[in-house]
Amino acid sequence: MHMFQIAKKEEPKTTAYSLLLDDLERAKYDLALAYNNFENAMEPDLIDCCIYQVNALQMRYKFLLTKVKQFNEDPYASITYTK
Repeated sequence: MHMFQIAKKEEPKTTAYSLLLDDLERAKYDLALAYNNFENAMEPDLIDCCIYQVNALQMRYKFLLTKVKQFNEDPYASITYTK
């Protein structure tokens, strides 16, 4: 029975890691869309909005990438990640 408890405790970490990777892929996709919107923007206000969006998404991508790297360095570290 002790073996089942260990497996149960490791499951949320795998799930958290999967969610983290999914969010990283989504951030990459959103960033590509933001760059595309910036390249097609014509109005000055829309250009400013696209710049803000690109900067925000770059920071999010960098944050998520750092978390993935931390997880890979110490997979047994306790992380709390909620979507």
